[in-house]
Parts: sequence; structure tokens; C-alpha cells
Amino acid sequence: MKDILTAPFMVEMIRTTTNMYAHGWDERNGGNISLLLDEAEVAEYLDMHPIRVLETGFAAPELNGKIFLVTGTGKYFKNVQYAPDVNLGIVRLTENGTKAELLWGYTDGGRFTSEFPAHMMSHVARMKVDPLNRVVMHCHPANLLAMTYVHDLDEKAFTRTLWQMCTECIVVFPDGVNVLPWMLCGTNEIGIATAKKMETARLVVWSQHGIYGAGKDLDETFGLIETAEKAAEIWLKIAHLPLKNTITDEQMHLLEQRFGVKARDGYLQ
Repeated sequence: MKDILTAPFMVEMIRTTTNMYAHGWDERNGGNISLLLDEAEVAEYLDMHPIRVLETGFAAPELNGKIFLVTGTGKYFKNVQYAPDVNLGIVRLTENGTKAELLWGYTDGGRFTSEFPAHMMSHVARMKVDPLNRVVMHCHPANLLAMTYVHDLDEKAFTRTLWQMCTECIVVFPDGVNVLPWMLCGTNEIGIATAKKMETARLVVWSQHGIYGAGKDLDETFGLIETAEKAAEIWLKIAHLPLKNTITDEQMHLLEQRFGVKARDGYLQ
């Protein structure tokens, strides 16, 4: 067997969690990531026999047999690089997603993130839209979080504000940003609500909490959140000032044409 710590998916997960902590997005044990893995690739590093079986508390028959690399509950992103086997785990969903076989990790007796239901339900929703979706990422970027206290939470208004802050925004997330009102985290209810929002956008803001992002790989998903967070930062810097210039709808249509993207229907004039 190859050393699993050298696996490309493991190396990238460690790099990503470390970078997210450095960005200030994942204080203490805030934030979580799940990455869908290829079974054949995992088999090069593990014997695939379960160490123990965990209850998930929900059903996801669409994910039966799927394998995920997932950050652990109560774990600090800053520690992943030093003890990946404690802070990360690889699980295989069975019995229609009601159980998760631990194949590697959580060596201190831990388990997957408390947001596991929201992650798995979001994977199901995104894979129906894009079968290549492999990542769900949750974190607490300060500017986006702050924005939910002072900006209208209407999704069209929220999206348009972000699009107007940076030329690249409509190119990076033309599907916009969906928004949930404050909900109790770690529950199936917020998982169901997040998954519903994931049907129409890869970014879902949890008001007064953080953001969920989804994508084909860790880089893409990180970049989605990074771009939205930069836009929120710019908005907070100028929101109290008289606005003399902006990116117009006409200019955003030019960006659509130039970069071959399509803005969400009804969001531009």
C-alpha cells in the first residue's frame, strides 16, 4: 500500500485547510470540508476494511457506497497539517447513507463534522446539477458574515451588490449567491434548506454564520468563496460613502459575452 499522506487528494486537503485558517476563515473549530473520492484511487492507499461504523442520522440513498474525505467535528483547521489522521477521516456511506464506515482517520475516537448532513445533502443536490461536483466547503469569512447584518438578504439584491464590487465576480459566480436566514446549525433542517439552495447556486450564505461553497475541486471551491469574500470586503469599505461609479448591467453583459458565461436569469436588466 502507498502512504496515504502522499495521496494527491490528501496533500491538497491539508494545503487547503491550512490556507483557509491562514485567511482567517476558520477560527477555532469553525468550518468543515467534504471531498468526494474515487474508490479506485483510495484503494491504492487503504485496504478498504472499516475500522468502525458511525450513524449519520439521515438518509442519502444517492450516495450509497460513495467515499468522502471529511474534516472532523471539533477539530481545528490549524492542526490538520500536524496531525491529519486525528483531524480528518475517510468514510464510506452504506445502508442508503444512514451509516458511514470509517476507513481511515479520527484516530482519537472522533467522528465527522457536525455539519455532515448539510454536506451530504448538498453533494446530492449539486451532483444533480453538475455530475462533476466533488467538494462542499463551509467556513466563516468575516466580510460576508458582516454583510448579512447590514445588507438586504434578498438573493437578487445580495448577488447584484457582490457582482458590482469586482469585475471578476459575475465571471466567477454567474449563478449568483443564495441566502438563508439564520437557522440552527448542525441539524437536518439546515441541511435540507442548504441543499435546496444548492440547486440554483454554488454559493449559499448562512446569515450571521458563514457560507457554503461547492465545486469540482478544492481550488475551484476555495476560489469561489475567496472571490465573494473580496467583494464583500470592498462593499463594506464603501457602503457608507456616496457612490459615484459602479459596474453597470450593460458592462456585465459585456463580461458575459467576453468570458462565455450566463448571468442568472432575471438578475440583470
